Amino acid sequence: MAPLITLRDPVRPRAGGGQPTDKHRSTSTVTQASSEQNTIWLTQGAFDKLQAELEHLRGPVRSEIIARISAAREEGDLKENGGYHAAREEQGKTEARIRQLEDMLRRAEVGETPADDGVVEPGMKVTTRFAGTDDTETFLLGAREMADTTDAVEVFSPQSPLGAAIIGRKKGETVSFDAPNGKQLKVEIIDAVPFTG
Repeated sequence: MAPLITLRDPVRPRAGGGQPTDKHRSTSTVTQASSEQNTIWLTQGAFDKLQAELEHLRGPVRSEIIARISAAREEGDLKENGGYHAAREEQGKTEARIRQLEDMLRRAEVGETPADDGVVEPGMKVTTRFAGTDDTETFLLGAREMADTTDAVEVFSPQSPLGAAIIGRKKGETVSFDAPNGKQLKVEIIDAVPFTG
């Protein structure tokens, strides 16, 4: 079974610098459901893909954008230089993605594949059936960054309304949740098995 990566919320730094203390850590009620909802799970493959993307953005992509900005500056008047402004906008988007990836990867911890106990948690492939239909839907409960590595299995976030409703529930249970459109829906958990990627 593929190991999973866990991303946890960072400790908030202490105002004025220095090391954070327990007093300065974010406070929230800790329950199994809320702590799992704040966790992002990635397979090793997804983690490696994000690491490769980060290295690509830091290296050739960043260098190419800097070269385009320099070339555009040499053309003269920056006010009406469309190439310069486009390169600067692309640089901003690239740097934002680099910061996002650095933050995610810095907080990552390698975890184990969830137990095959029928309890829904991040890293599980879940099959559900909505009340009133015979159709089932199978998805991975995990981070959206895993979508490209799951071989046609759709990925639902643990923070989504459905994900939040089923975390901690067992195979065979039926739960109700409020959909984004305001409707209350019932869903039965048909199966929950560890995702093996």
